[in-house]
Parts: sequence; structure tokens; C-alpha cells
Amino acid sequence: MKKLLFSMILSVGLISFAFAQGKVITGKVTSASGPIPGVSVFVKGSPANGTQSDATGAFKLTVANDAKTLVFSFIGYKIKEVPITGPTLNVNLEEENNTLSDVVVVGYGTQNKRDVTGSIAKVTAADFKDRPVPTIEGALQGKAPGVFINSGSGKLGQALQIRVRGISSISASNQPLFVIDGVPIVSEALGTYTEADNPLAAISPDDIESMEVLKDAASAAIYGARGSNGVVLITTKKGKQGRTNIDFGYYAGFSDPTKKGQFLNADQYRQLLDASFKYNNYDDGDYANAAEMWKDYTGTDDWTSNNNTNWVNEAFRRGHTQQYNLNINGGDAKTRFMLSGNFNNNDGIIVSNRYVRTGGRLSVDHTVSKILDVGGSINVSKVDNYRIPTDNAFSNPLQLNALPPIQPVRDASGQLNGSTVYYNSLIDYDNGKNLSTTYRTFANAYASLKITPDLVLRSEYGFDFNNLEEEQFLGSKTQDGGSTGGSSTDYMAKSINFNTNNTLNYTKTFSEKHNLNVLAGFAFQDTKFRYSSVTGTTLPSDSFTKIASAAVIAAGESSETRHTFVSYLARVNYKYEDKYLFSASIRTDGSSRFGVNNRYGTFPALSAGWIINQEDFLQTSTWLSLLKLRGSYGLTGNAEIGDFASRNLYRGVNYAGVGGTRPSQLGDPNLSWENTTNYNIGLDFGLFSDRISGTVEYYKKKTTDLLLNAPIAATNGFSSITQNIGDMQNKGFEFSLNTRNFVGEFKWSTSFNISLNRNKVLRLVDDQPIYTGGRFLGRVAVGEPLGYFYGKAYAGVDPANGDALYYIDASRTATTNDYSLAQNQKLGDPNPKFFGGFGNHFSFKNFDLDVQAQFVSGNDIYNMAGVFQSANGDYFDNQTIDQLNYWTPTNRNTPIPQPRFGEGNGTSPSSRWIQDGSYLRIKSVVFSYNIPKTFANKYKLQNVKLFASALNLFTITGYKGYDPEVNTPSGGNLQSDNIQLGHDFYTPPQARTITFGVNIGL
Repeated sequence: MKKLLFSMILSVGLISFAFAQGKVITGKVTSASGPIPGVSVFVKGSPANGTQSDATGAFKLTVANDAKTLVFSFIGYKIKEVPITGPTLNVNLEEENNTLSDVVVVGYGTQNKRDVTGSIAKVTAADFKDRPVPTIEGALQGKAPGVFINSGSGKLGQALQIRVRGISSISASNQPLFVIDGVPIVSEALGTYTEADNPLAAISPDDIESMEVLKDAASAAIYGARGSNGVVLITTKKGKQGRTNIDFGYYAGFSDPTKKGQFLNADQYRQLLDASFKYNNYDDGDYANAAEMWKDYTGTDDWTSNNNTNWVNEAFRRGHTQQYNLNINGGDAKTRFMLSGNFNNNDGIIVSNRYVRTGGRLSVDHTVSKILDVGGSINVSKVDNYRIPTDNAFSNPLQLNALPPIQPVRDASGQLNGSTVYYNSLIDYDNGKNLSTTYRTFANAYASLKITPDLVLRSEYGFDFNNLEEEQFLGSKTQDGGSTGGSSTDYMAKSINFNTNNTLNYTKTFSEKHNLNVLAGFAFQDTKFRYSSVTGTTLPSDSFTKIASAAVIAAGESSETRHTFVSYLARVNYKYEDKYLFSASIRTDGSSRFGVNNRYGTFPALSAGWIINQEDFLQTSTWLSLLKLRGSYGLTGNAEIGDFASRNLYRGVNYAGVGGTRPSQLGDPNLSWENTTNYNIGLDFGLFSDRISGTVEYYKKKTTDLLLNAPIAATNGFSSITQNIGDMQNKGFEFSLNTRNFVGEFKWSTSFNISLNRNKVLRLVDDQPIYTGGRFLGRVAVGEPLGYFYGKAYAGVDPANGDALYYIDASRTATTNDYSLAQNQKLGDPNPKFFGGFGNHFSFKNFDLDVQAQFVSGNDIYNMAGVFQSANGDYFDNQTIDQLNYWTPTNRNTPIPQPRFGEGNGTSPSSRWIQDGSYLRIKSVVFSYNIPKTFANKYKLQNVKLFASALNLFTITGYKGYDPEVNTPSGGNLQSDNIQLGHDFYTPPQARTITFGVNIGL
């Protein structure tokens, strides 16, 4: 009886409690496209009291009787707060319109795009979603005004050339600074190849949330001595509050070269070479015919063979690619997390070239209390890059096109032919190994303490570990390994980078008119680099590929270097009446790289903005959403000057078996960074509720204190010393336009940007030009753009006798057939006059089509390989098919000289092979279909998207080489690579990649 009574009292109490404590709210969440499942619905101020909408968009939530507001949140839609006015709430969410109201990432913080006074270009994950972008930098191509990106070649894993508002240095790096989640990372290549490996290729594009490019001093000066080349801020994806979402993506496809060269077949080759022999008067000497001369030179009877080998096809293959990626994210008001993994396998279009990336990432953010947040992330990846040799090596597969078509790939026994006139590089891939393996870890951790509601202390710590191993084995059948009984080389490099940032951020609004944000901070970075290499030769057989089996250790070396930065920074942002904007920043950098007399440098910047449409005379305007005028001035630096450039250096040497030292470098204690002053003025506009928006900008950059080698009297054993001598200027114009042409059920948006940059060298050492000569034509001279082409000007063919002619001087009024009598002169400019991108996005119901194009105009390319492969039969190299149009007594009006074997008639470096490098490339096309949600929800799926994409679909260009998007490194030092722009030497083309894929959300 007592138990029954107790139960009755308890039941009544619970019922009374329930009626007293809660009420039930029901409703449905929709958008213009229909019901939205998975929407987070919670009581404002009590995120733990929440639920989610079901497959039909319906929700049901019990709330406290005093609850006043519900919050509705879903990715891709604006957050909406709705007052509780009754037991039923039907809510319509608006799609997020990320235009002028974007929040952008800036140095050490974020800022509303409307309030930004500097020049920043932003690319989000949506801009490259479903595109098979090999590396994260490729996502910026054609999308960011003022950012010129050249892929360089079709080799997998090769570093891209990135230039932000032109080239600012002759001898130091011109690559921008990359910062991932607040950590400046090491982007220098660690490998030994002339075509540098790409350290950023270890990062999966699927892990990127956004990339902001800081272009002017107002935005980049907060990074001080490393901001002259621009700064790329990379923000990775994080977990979001709400249900746990699982997203799976997969694509697979195939690749082909965007272009293959057209070379002579066997009959055409014999025709041209026979003419070349004849015009060299072989029949007046020791040879009765061409076959006899061929045999004497080559030692083979291939002249009369039935072979008709297409060596171009032997260098290429159909590539295949596939990628898997998995992302799990979610959390509540206290803890948010994201876990991702990815696998990418890419068999390239060039024989033996393969790239495999495997990676994983974990991100956790936790709210400890109302005043303390902590979190961090770690990214681990492994990359296997099966590389091919440098463009300039005979073992480069593209140099196979030099081999005569009358010679077979394999001999009578079925083995690869080793008796070709030049090396058959296929032997390297059949009897060798060339693998670069990279292990890379990025990690960061942070704590954010809200000291007061307005003052926040944030402390970050990050590290970047990069470990590279190159393994190369060349068997006894290979060209290089044959003379040593086989060789094996192992090279290992490691970079270890630690970074810490500590900032105080004060934000306050006074009298509802004055908005103030003050940042002060301290940063420290410590970077170490070490490498070791060993080579063994004379292996027992080709079955033994490791150094442990080598009879002779032929070479070995090791090295270690280190540099540190200590930095102090501050920034003030002030806004008055939501229309007058002011910003100032300053950073002081101290570095071990600088000379002892110039250890610290200070880099200030000022900027201002005026939101004109907030003025009374425009506030009533309904068609003008934004009109903002902004300007900036500041100073940045380039500290990529080498770790010991300012110091006297010594190295160990062998004195008859006794160890000793000798001086190896003369240092300058006054050596410092390269300085860049930067002016920028911009106009941002938005019309008709941002249906039309864009930016117009003009900038001028002047770089002083360029690092150059100055000649000195050789009394101390050195003939030059590196000093800060030299000036350079870049000025340009940028324009971007975004339009939403249709916004109904059928949507169509367009983006367009164009950039113009003019580079000029202002001062050099004694104003003496820098010119390496040889096969390269790049030159540096005062008053000219960096790397302009300089050499002999080709004047065509003498119609009377087939001689190649050259202009005697720059007046181009008289010609000569004597190459040595022609004066060197300006021949062209590898720097483009303008470049940009153009994109269109269409959507109708569940269908989407995205088309992106990029263009470059006004640049010249020097096809160095033309000296060999378009050289009118000067030697045994197979020729491009246009060389059949050579001079004859009946074909006098032709640009191709008479073929004369071995006489060099028109085959020396000249403007003969300089061509217009302009192009328009359809960079990507993505067509996708979203499975209707009602169907997907039946199988407990949030969304399913099917897509097909094409990368480098087609290219319109007048360039006759493989690919106009090219730049062959010189093979020398960094200065040579900076100067020798627009050179092409057997460089592989880009790949045209077609993929099919699916994205599934659970």
C-alpha cells in the first residue's frame, strides 16, 4: 500500500513537473528548393536543447516554457532566428550568398570583407569542388586576380610557378609565403631534380576550406620580411556544430596529352636526311650514297630497314587516375571535430611517371568554458612520386622524339634497342628505378582565452615536418649505370619547422559609431634543414638494387643548415559610422639570415577606405549595394636570401690525405633582406543587391636592395661578393567582375578577371646587364623587363642560295649569312601583357554545369628544342614535319634554310624559334546531377551527387610546341631560373583528364 501510494504521488509529481517545465514546438523547414533535412534546431542560448529536421524537413522539439527564440542552422543557408509565437513554426531558410558580405581570413585573424582596406583574393572549396585538381595551388589558376600560375609541365608532383603581382627578385625566391592555419610552412623544394618537387602536393585539396592571397602591403606587411612575394593563407576544414555528417567521395578517369608533336615518318626522314647529305656533298667524298654515309656514322644498316617507329607515342601513354576521400564531422556546443582521409593514385601520361598520395587529418575544437577555447589539428601524408629525369637529360622520355623513325624500339631478340643514334631512354625504365617518397606532417594547437568580453589572448603552436627520400637505381644496361656495373643512389632530406604565435586582440564599439580592433603579438619560427647522400657502384647484378650490395662506395656527402625568425607585430583597425575605415600595421623581424649589422627590419603599412554608398546622398539608392574606395601604402621584405649569405664561409678539403679548410664564400655583415614599397588603390562595387559586383585596382611596387654579385678586386682570392645592389619595379591593373545573371529556378552566374603587370629593372651592379648566353636567351638589363629575350635576330632565308640570314643590327635593315657578324639585340618578352580567367556556372533543378577558362596573352616562348627538332636536317635528330618545306631551287620562298648535314645552316640559337605563347584554355568543365532528396532519404542518405569533369579540355594557341604553359628550369642556380623565363626544352605537355565520380552524404 505504501509502495502504491508512493508511485501515485511520484507519477503526479512528474506529470506536474512536465507541464510546468516544457512545451512542444513542431514545424517544417523548407527553402526555395523544397524541404531541408538535417537542419539543426535549438533554443537560443541553450544549444544542448536541440534537434534536427527529418527527411521531410519536419521537426519536433520540447522547450522550456520561458524559451523565446529558436535558431535554425544548416550548411549553405543563412542562420535564422525565429521567435516562438505558438506551438507550430514553419520556417523558410535563404541560401547563403557569399559575395560582398564574406568573412575573409587576414593575417592573424579574420575580417568582414566589407571592412577590408587591403587587396585580398579569395578562393573557396566550392570554387574547385569536383575538379580533379592535382595540387592546391592549381585551384587558384585563373581564379585570383593578380596571381599568375604556370604549371610548368605535365610531370606529376612538379612545383608550380606562382607570381603575385609580378616578379620582385633576381636572385632570391619569387614564390609567395604559404601559411596553413596560422603556421608558415616550408615551401622550398628539398629534392635534387632541376624540376623541383612540390612540397604542397602533400596536402589534399579536399581538406581546404578557403585560400586567401594577400597581395598588397596593407594585407601582407603583417608578415614583414617575408611578404614581398605575397602571402597565401590556407584555412583547412573544421568540424561544425550539429549532427554527425559523413561525406564520401570517389572519382576515377583517364588522361591523355593535350598535344603530341608531329614528326617525320620513315620515308620523310630519309627524304630530308638524304637532301641534307647531298647538299653537304657526301657524293664528292668517301660515300657513294646516303645509306653508306648513314652506316659509317651510326654503325647500323637501319637506313634500308622497313621500320617506321613513332617515337613520340613511345614517350606517352594513356594515364589513369582515381581518388577516394572520406570526411566525418560534427559536434555539439562544447566539442566540434572533423576526421578525414584521402587516397589518390595517378598514373601519368608520360611512361613510368606515377604519383600516389595517402593522407589523413584530424581536427578538434573544444569549448572548455565561456572564456576558454582550445583545439588543434594534425595532417599526416605520404607521397610516392615515380619521377622522370630533367628535361635536359637524354633519359627524358620526350627526347625520344629525336630518334630516327627508321630505327626500331626493340632489336631482333626482343630487347630494347641499345644501338639507336641517341640513347633509348626506355632502357632506364626497364632497367632502373627512380622513386621519391615524402612523409609530411602539419600540426597545430591553440588556446583562446577571453580575458574580458573585449580582450582575447590567443596562443598557437605549430610544426611542419617534411622528410624526403630519393632512391635511384640504374642497372648495367642503362647509359649511366653501364659504365659502373650498375649504380644505386640514396638521398635523404629533412626539414623541421617549429612556429609559435601569441596575440592579444581587443575589440570594442563605442557610442555605436566607433568600432576599434587592436592586435598585438609575438611570433617565433625555427627551421632546420639537413640532407645526406650516398652512391654505390659495381653491383653483383641487376637483381641487386640497394647500396648495401655495392662493391664501391663512389660518393657521399651530408649537410645541415638552420635559420630562425623572431617577430613583433601590431595592427589597428578603426571604423567610424560604418563608412570610414582606417588600418595600420607594423612588424619587426629579426633573423639569423641577416647580416650582423642589419639583424632587424621594420615593415609598416597604412590603409584607408571610404564606403561611399553609406553617405546620405547615396543611402536612398536602391540599386547600389556597395561602393567602396580604398588605398594603401606599405613596406614588405624578401628574406629568401639563403641561410648564410651574409657570412664568411669555409669548407673542408683534402690536402694529400690530411683534412684541412679553405675559404668558400666572402660575406657581407651589412647584408639584409630585399625591400619592396607598395602602393595600391582599389574600388569595390556592388549593384542591384549584389547581382553585379566587382573590383578595380591599380598598384605599383618598387623593390630595392636586390641581392646581386658585385665584382671586387681578387686580391683575397674572391672576384665577387653578394651585396644589396639593384632595383626593380612592377606596376599593374586588375579588374574582376561577378554577376548573377539569373536567380530563379534556372540560375546562371559569371565570373571574370583580368590582370596587367609591367615589370622593369631599374638598377644593377654598375648597370651592367646579366646574360648567360649559350642556348638560353634570357637577359637582365636596366630599362627592360626581367628575362627578356636577347640574341641574334633571324631574318629568314636567302632565296638565291638557301643560306640562313640574320639581321646585322637592331635597325633590321641589313642582313648577313655569317652568324658571328650579327649583333645581339632584343628579340621578345616572356612576360605576358595580360592574363586572367573566365567562368560560368549554370544550375537548373538538380543539374549543375560549371565551366572555367584561363587565358594568357602577349608573352613569347623560346622553343630551345627547335634547335634540334626543327633544324632542317642538320643532324640525325628526327624533325618536325614542317621542315620538309626546306629551300630548294624550285622552293625559294620559305623560312626554312637548305638542309646541309653538320654545317649549322640556321641552327644556332636565334629568334627563329621564338613564338607567340598566348593561349586560351578551357581549364575545367564539371557537369553534375543531384539525386532528389526524397529518393536519397529513402536510403537514409542526406545527398547524392553524380558528376563528370574534364581538366584542360582544350587549348587555343598559335604556339607550335607541346604546350604554351611551360617554363624549363635552366638547371643552374635560383638566379638563372628566375631569368630564363619562357624557355621550352622537350618539356611534357599538360594532361587532359576526364573523370567520373560520386559524392555521398550520410
